[in-house]
Amino acid sequence: MQETHACAPRASSAAQAGKPPLAERPLMGSAQASRLVVLFKVLGNDTRLRLLHALHRGGQVPVGELAERVGMRPQAVSNQLQRLADRGIVAARRDGNRIFYSIADPCVPEVLDLAWCLAEETAVVGDGQP
Repeated sequence: MQETHACAPRASSAAQAGKPPLAERPLMGSAQASRLVVLFKVLGNDTRLRLLHALHRGGQVPVGELAERVGMRPQAVSNQLQRLADRGIVAARRDGNRIFYSIADPCVPEVLDLAWCLAEETAVVGDGQP
């Protein structure tokens, strides 16, 4: 009998992105692992994670509104969004003087959801995290 884990994905966004499921992919090689390390370094920033969560909840959101939501200056938010855009994680659309950002890759919300779930499931007692 297969054990069901609390963090099991509900629907595969990899399939939605036209990618095979993880179990059907060949064993990860060094090059693929290195690309994942780079990706996790980009995602391994609390501000960027908060921005991605705000974008997932809000759809297309202008920089100023994102800045208000996360309690930061618009220039600081814009700098972090540029890092995400450079990796193709978010997309920008200009409308007059305003720039709207949205999540560009359908895998991003699932990664965030699973990572958040994993963090909750693997929390260490006394680590100071709620």
